[in-house]
Amino acid sequence: MTRHTAMAAMVAMLWALALPAFAQATKGAQPKAAPAAASDAKVYAERYAALCAACHGADGRSEMQGVPSLAGQHSFYAITQLFLFREGRRANEAMTAVAKTMKDEDLRGFSDFIATLPALAPAAAAAPPDAGRMARGQALAQENRCVICHGADLSGGQQVPRIAHQREEYLALTLQEFRSGKRPGYTQAMGEAVGRMAPEDLDTLAYYVARLPTAPPKPGGK
Repeated sequence: MTRHTAMAAMVAMLWALALPAFAQATKGAQPKAAPAAASDAKVYAERYAALCAACHGADGRSEMQGVPSLAGQHSFYAITQLFLFREGRRANEAMTAVAKTMKDEDLRGFSDFIATLPALAPAAAAAPPDAGRMARGQALAQENRCVICHGADLSGGQQVPRIAHQREEYLALTLQEFRSGKRPGYTQAMGEAVGRMAPEDLDTLAYYVARLPTAPPKPGGK
């Protein structure tokens, strides 16, 4: 099986997993299904608290080095990552151990719950951001067209992660892994985008994205 064939097969499986959630979002929940949906949401909220909150935070804001915040993440992206961990396509010992216990309905349940966690504002900083690094990071984001996929506010979309205000060291590591080809994905876009960037620029971009202004000033200061 070629790499492209394997990737196509993986995407097809992911769409099959996520389809019920998309159908519900498109058509709206049926009245008879509402109690069951509410029950499922409660179950996965409790399971998240038991399994995930210690590392990823009760509200989805991680306080642990190297562990991503999940608040505001999109359901399809979340289910993609859980699937990759479960199937051994993405390496992380702790996450693989947890994901391997999950059935398909668990992947959907956890990813749907994660999508309900409100996006968080930037973490409080001890000092103002370095203006020079912020300006350079903004320039790198524009030069490398991050907004084309991740959106003007870097909030992402169903198949693209929210990266705004993610933990800086996690962003830097992820960018480095895409650059080296270690990090899997269902497109080659990230590898191509960061492959031409210098390592120090990856760190600067991570610095900027982690501190992205919530309301960027308009041109001319208006």
